[in-house]
Amino acid sequence: MKQFSFFLLTLVALLASLPTRAQLYEVRSSSVNFEKKEREAFKVQIDGTAQWTRDFWQSWLKDTYNIRLKGDGVFGVGKKDVLAAKQVPMSSISGKLLDLYSTVTAPSDTVAELSVWAAMGPDSFLSAAGTPSEFSSLRNIVQSFAAAARLKAYREQIAEAEKQVAAAEKEKDKLEKERVSLAANTKANLEKIEQLKKQNIDNKLKSAEDSVKLLDNVRLREVRKQQLERRRARLTNLDRK
Repeated sequence: MKQFSFFLLTLVALLASLPTRAQLYEVRSSSVNFEKKEREAFKVQIDGTAQWTRDFWQSWLKDTYNIRLKGDGVFGVGKKDVLAAKQVPMSSISGKLLDLYSTVTAPSDTVAELSVWAAMGPDSFLSAAGTPSEFSSLRNIVQSFAAAARLKAYREQIAEAEKQVAAAEKEKDKLEKERVSLAANTKANLEKIEQLKKQNIDNKLKSAEDSVKLLDNVRLREVRKQQLERRRARLTNLDRK
């Protein structure tokens, strides 16, 4: 019950932060400098690292549109800032093949910004004025990704919170076991101390009794020594006669 309550509080705190962070997932029109020219693009900020956003953007495009972006190189070697897919079919935007471009930057350690633009051929980039329908469709794709990224981020945050709750619960159980063990050990030690105190009292009494007996023993030995000396003397006198 306590674990559920902790999880509920964590979830409430997480959801309470949504209104203040909702602007992170709002797609806005902007521009990028590409091939020495300003190109109209859509930008959206994501709650996550640049690498997390870059990886999810690529996997989302592959799963949703079967588009494989190039630019990661081989095992990170040859990695490029611009992720691109040339001449790919995107019927949701246009019946023509498109060149899709994107970059991911990091305004901060926990926020990434995705920029997306596209072209229908060499120097034929989508724009609000020149290709309004296609440009609007591109915006919808970026907005769909932002919604998927937000959902994934919150699911991961909840999963992490659940892990932390489980870890705290495990730590609580461990501390409780240690507390019970220490209490039992303390009780046993106190009992031993009481036994030792009683033993010390008994030892003192026995020591006092032994001291008295020792004095009696000394007197008795003196008496018997004297008796022995007298008997030896008598024996000596008898031998002389």
